[in-house]
Amino acid sequence: MNNILTAKNPIEKRREKLTFNTIWQKYGTIGILVILLGILAAAKPNVFFSANTVPQILAQSSVNILIALGEFFAILIAGIDLSVGSVVALTGMMTAKMMVAGMHPVAAVILGVLLGAALGLINGALVNVTGLHPFIITLGTQAIFRGATLIVSNSSAVFGFPASFTKSISASVLGIPVIAIVAIIVALILAFLTIKTKLGRNIYALGGNKESAWYSGINVKLHTLIVFIISGLCAGIAGIVLLLSLIHISEPTRH
Repeated sequence: MNNILTAKNPIEKRREKLTFNTIWQKYGTIGILVILLGILAAAKPNVFFSANTVPQILAQSSVNILIALGEFFAILIAGIDLSVGSVVALTGMMTAKMMVAGMHPVAAVILGVLLGAALGLINGALVNVTGLHPFIITLGTQAIFRGATLIVSNSSAVFGFPASFTKSISASVLGIPVIAIVAIIVALILAFLTIKTKLGRNIYALGGNKESAWYSGINVKLHTLIVFIISGLCAGIAGIVLLLSLIHISEPTRH
Protein backbone atom coordinates (compact mmCIF):
# COMPACT_ATOMS: atom_id res chain seq x y z
CA MET A 1 0.00 0.00 0.00
CA ASN A 2 2.82 2.37 0.83
CA ASN A 3 4.52 1.55 -2.46
CA ILE A 4 1.35 2.47 -4.37
CA LEU A 5 1.05 5.77 -2.54
CA THR A 6 4.68 6.65 -3.15
CA ALA A 7 4.32 5.76 -6.81
CA LYS A 8 1.40 8.19 -7.18
CA ASN A 9 3.10 11.10 -5.46
CA PRO A 10 5.35 12.16 -8.42
CA ILE A 11 2.33 12.10 -10.76
CA GLU A 12 0.28 14.21 -8.38
CA LYS A 13 3.14 16.68 -8.08
CA ARG A 14 3.36 16.97 -11.86
CA ARG A 15 -0.39 17.63 -12.09
CA GLU A 16 -0.07 20.35 -9.45
CA LYS A 17 2.70 22.02 -11.43
CA LEU A 18 0.52 22.17 -14.54
CA THR A 19 -2.38 24.01 -12.91
CA PHE A 20 -3.18 27.53 -14.08
CA ASN A 21 -2.45 29.07 -10.67
CA THR A 22 1.04 27.63 -10.39
CA ILE A 23 1.89 28.56 -13.98
CA TRP A 24 0.53 32.09 -13.45
CA GLN A 25 2.53 32.55 -10.24
CA LYS A 26 5.75 31.61 -12.01
CA TYR A 27 5.29 33.05 -15.48
CA GLY A 28 2.39 35.52 -15.21
CA THR A 29 4.60 38.63 -15.25
CA ILE A 30 6.59 37.36 -18.21
CA GLY A 31 3.34 36.53 -20.02
CA ILE A 32 2.02 40.07 -19.52
CA LEU A 33 5.31 41.46 -20.81
CA VAL A 34 5.13 39.28 -23.92
CA ILE A 35 1.54 40.41 -24.58
CA LEU A 36 2.51 44.08 -24.22
CA LEU A 37 5.49 43.60 -26.54
CA GLY A 38 3.22 41.93 -29.08
CA ILE A 39 0.72 44.81 -28.95
CA LEU A 40 3.44 47.43 -29.34
CA ALA A 41 5.09 45.52 -32.17
CA ALA A 42 1.78 45.26 -34.00
CA ALA A 43 0.93 48.93 -33.44
CA LYS A 44 4.32 50.39 -34.44
CA PRO A 45 6.33 47.70 -36.28
CA ASN A 46 8.72 50.13 -37.97
CA VAL A 47 9.66 51.82 -34.70
CA PHE A 48 9.54 48.79 -32.42
CA PHE A 49 11.91 46.64 -34.48
CA SER A 50 14.50 49.37 -35.02
CA ALA A 51 18.06 48.92 -33.73
CA ASN A 52 17.78 51.85 -31.34
CA THR A 53 14.63 50.69 -29.54
CA VAL A 54 16.16 48.38 -26.92
CA PRO A 55 18.99 50.77 -25.89
CA GLN A 56 16.49 53.62 -25.60
CA ILE A 57 14.12 51.55 -23.47
CA LEU A 58 16.98 50.49 -21.20
CA ALA A 59 18.21 54.07 -20.85
CA GLN A 60 14.74 55.45 -20.09
CA SER A 61 14.01 52.66 -17.61
CA SER A 62 17.39 52.67 -15.84
CA VAL A 63 16.27 54.92 -12.98
CA ASN A 64 13.14 52.86 -12.32
CA ILE A 65 15.15 49.64 -12.55
CA LEU A 66 17.62 50.83 -9.92
CA ILE A 67 14.88 52.03 -7.58
CA ALA A 68 13.01 48.73 -8.00
CA LEU A 69 16.16 46.73 -7.24
CA GLY A 70 16.56 48.44 -3.87
CA GLU A 71 12.84 48.32 -3.11
CA PHE A 72 12.86 44.59 -3.81
CA PHE A 73 15.05 43.97 -0.77
CA ALA A 74 12.86 46.12 1.48
CA ILE A 75 9.76 44.21 0.37
CA LEU A 76 11.61 40.90 0.70
CA ILE A 77 11.76 41.32 4.49
CA ALA A 78 8.01 42.16 4.58
CA GLY A 79 8.76 45.89 4.80
CA ILE A 80 8.84 48.82 2.42
CA ASP A 81 10.93 51.92 1.72
CA LEU A 82 8.80 54.94 0.85
CA SER A 83 11.75 57.33 0.95
CA VAL A 84 13.50 56.13 -2.22
CA GLY A 85 12.12 58.96 -4.34
CA SER A 86 13.40 61.58 -1.91
CA VAL A 87 16.76 59.79 -1.68
CA VAL A 88 17.04 59.93 -5.47
CA ALA A 89 16.31 63.65 -5.43
CA LEU A 90 18.68 64.48 -2.56
CA THR A 91 21.63 62.43 -3.86
CA GLY A 92 21.24 63.81 -7.36
CA MET A 93 21.05 67.39 -6.09
CA MET A 94 24.02 67.02 -3.75
CA THR A 95 26.11 65.47 -6.53
CA ALA A 96 25.17 68.31 -8.88
CA LYS A 97 26.02 70.94 -6.25
CA MET A 98 29.41 69.36 -5.56
CA MET A 99 30.34 69.26 -9.24
CA VAL A 100 29.25 72.85 -9.86
CA ALA A 101 31.27 73.91 -6.80
CA GLY A 102 34.42 72.57 -8.46
CA MET A 103 34.75 69.05 -7.09
CA HIS A 104 36.05 66.39 -9.49
CA PRO A 105 33.07 64.60 -11.10
CA VAL A 106 34.29 61.13 -10.07
CA ALA A 107 34.65 62.19 -6.43
CA ALA A 108 31.25 63.87 -6.53
CA VAL A 109 29.60 60.75 -7.95
CA ILE A 110 31.22 58.51 -5.31
CA LEU A 111 30.14 60.81 -2.49
CA GLY A 112 26.62 60.96 -3.94
CA VAL A 113 26.34 57.16 -3.95
CA LEU A 114 27.73 56.99 -0.39
CA LEU A 115 25.17 59.60 0.66
CA GLY A 116 22.42 57.30 -0.61
CA ALA A 117 23.84 54.44 1.44
CA ALA A 118 24.04 56.72 4.50
CA LEU A 119 20.39 57.71 4.12
CA GLY A 120 19.47 54.04 3.89
CA LEU A 121 21.52 53.43 7.03
CA ILE A 122 19.46 56.09 8.81
CA ASN A 123 16.24 54.36 7.76
CA GLY A 124 17.45 50.96 8.92
CA ALA A 125 18.75 52.31 12.23
CA LEU A 126 15.44 54.04 12.96
CA VAL A 127 13.52 50.85 12.18
CA ASN A 128 15.74 48.83 14.52
CA VAL A 129 15.78 51.37 17.36
CA THR A 130 12.08 52.29 17.37
CA GLY A 131 10.66 48.90 16.40
CA LEU A 132 8.10 50.66 14.21
CA HIS A 133 7.06 49.30 10.84
CA PRO A 134 9.25 50.56 7.96
CA PHE A 135 6.15 52.12 6.40
CA ILE A 136 5.93 54.61 9.27
CA ILE A 137 9.68 55.31 9.44
CA THR A 138 10.24 55.81 5.74
CA LEU A 139 7.07 57.90 5.41
CA GLY A 140 8.64 60.34 7.87
CA THR A 141 12.14 60.28 6.37
CA GLN A 142 10.62 60.76 2.93
CA ALA A 143 9.39 64.21 3.98
CA ILE A 144 12.67 65.02 5.77
CA PHE A 145 14.85 64.09 2.81
CA ARG A 146 12.59 65.96 0.40
CA GLY A 147 12.76 69.05 2.60
CA ALA A 148 16.56 68.78 2.73
CA THR A 149 16.60 68.66 -1.08
CA LEU A 150 14.60 71.88 -1.30
CA ILE A 151 16.92 73.56 1.21
CA VAL A 152 20.09 72.48 -0.59
CA SER A 153 18.77 73.48 -4.02
CA ASN A 154 17.07 76.65 -2.78
CA SER A 155 14.16 75.46 -4.95
CA SER A 156 16.08 76.27 -8.13
CA ALA A 157 17.73 74.33 -10.94
CA VAL A 158 21.47 73.65 -11.05
CA PHE A 159 23.54 74.11 -14.20
CA GLY A 160 27.11 74.81 -15.28
CA PHE A 161 28.56 71.30 -15.11
CA PRO A 162 32.13 70.56 -16.23
CA ALA A 163 32.45 70.21 -20.00
CA SER A 164 34.37 66.93 -19.74
CA PHE A 165 31.57 65.46 -17.65
CA THR A 166 28.78 66.48 -20.01
CA LYS A 167 30.64 65.01 -22.99
CA SER A 168 31.05 61.63 -21.33
CA ILE A 169 27.34 61.32 -20.57
CA SER A 170 26.30 60.42 -24.12
CA ALA A 171 28.94 57.66 -24.32
CA SER A 172 27.84 54.13 -25.12
CA VAL A 173 29.39 50.67 -25.28
CA LEU A 174 28.35 48.48 -28.22
CA GLY A 175 25.43 50.83 -28.78
CA ILE A 176 24.16 50.57 -25.19
CA PRO A 177 24.11 53.83 -23.17
CA VAL A 178 26.36 54.02 -20.12
CA ILE A 179 23.44 54.65 -17.76
CA ALA A 180 21.76 51.45 -18.97
CA ILE A 181 24.99 49.50 -18.45
CA VAL A 182 25.16 50.80 -14.88
CA ALA A 183 21.63 49.51 -14.18
CA ILE A 184 22.43 46.12 -15.73
CA ILE A 185 25.64 45.72 -13.70
CA VAL A 186 23.87 46.59 -10.44
CA ALA A 187 21.08 44.13 -11.28
CA LEU A 188 23.56 41.31 -11.94
CA ILE A 189 25.46 41.99 -8.71
CA LEU A 190 22.30 42.02 -6.60
CA ALA A 191 20.98 38.90 -8.35
CA PHE A 192 24.19 37.09 -7.43
CA LEU A 193 23.98 38.39 -3.86
CA THR A 194 20.37 37.24 -3.52
CA ILE A 195 20.70 33.79 -5.08
CA LYS A 196 24.27 32.66 -4.41
CA THR A 197 25.27 34.12 -1.04
CA LYS A 198 24.44 33.37 2.58
CA LEU A 199 23.31 36.96 3.03
CA GLY A 200 20.65 36.53 0.35
CA ARG A 201 19.35 33.32 1.92
CA ASN A 202 19.22 34.98 5.32
CA ILE A 203 17.24 37.89 3.91
CA TYR A 204 14.73 35.47 2.39
CA ALA A 205 14.44 33.70 5.75
CA LEU A 206 13.93 37.02 7.49
CA GLY A 207 11.06 37.86 5.17
CA GLY A 208 9.46 34.46 5.74
CA ASN A 209 9.37 34.63 9.53
CA LYS A 210 11.44 36.94 11.71
CA GLU A 211 11.09 34.84 14.84
CA SER A 212 12.12 31.64 13.06
CA ALA A 213 15.06 33.48 11.51
CA TRP A 214 16.12 34.75 14.95
CA TYR A 215 15.89 31.26 16.47
CA SER A 216 17.99 30.01 13.54
CA GLY A 217 20.82 32.31 14.61
CA ILE A 218 20.24 35.09 12.05
CA ASN A 219 20.98 38.60 13.31
CA VAL A 220 17.64 40.20 12.44
CA LYS A 221 18.63 43.79 13.16
CA LEU A 222 21.90 43.55 11.23
CA HIS A 223 20.18 42.13 8.16
CA THR A 224 17.42 44.74 8.39
CA LEU A 225 20.11 47.41 8.44
CA ILE A 226 21.85 45.86 5.43
CA VAL A 227 18.59 45.71 3.48
CA PHE A 228 17.92 49.42 3.94
CA ILE A 229 21.52 50.27 3.13
CA ILE A 230 21.12 48.38 -0.15
CA SER A 231 17.86 50.21 -0.82
CA GLY A 232 19.50 53.58 -0.14
CA LEU A 233 22.55 52.64 -2.20
CA CYS A 234 20.41 51.73 -5.21
CA ALA A 235 18.42 54.95 -4.81
CA GLY A 236 21.69 56.90 -4.63
CA ILE A 237 22.91 55.33 -7.86
CA ALA A 238 19.50 56.07 -9.40
CA GLY A 239 19.93 59.71 -8.36
CA ILE A 240 23.24 59.88 -10.20
CA VAL A 241 21.76 58.19 -13.26
CA LEU A 242 18.81 60.59 -13.21
CA LEU A 243 21.24 63.50 -12.99
CA LEU A 244 23.13 62.18 -16.00
CA SER A 245 19.90 61.84 -17.95
CA LEU A 246 18.74 65.36 -17.11
CA ILE A 247 22.12 66.88 -18.00
CA HIS A 248 22.12 65.01 -21.30
CA ILE A 249 18.71 66.50 -22.13
CA SER A 250 19.22 70.06 -20.87
CA GLU A 251 22.87 70.90 -21.50
CA PRO A 252 22.81 70.85 -25.34
CA THR A 253 20.03 73.42 -25.34
CA ARG A 254 22.02 75.80 -23.16
CA HIS A 255 25.08 76.03 -25.39
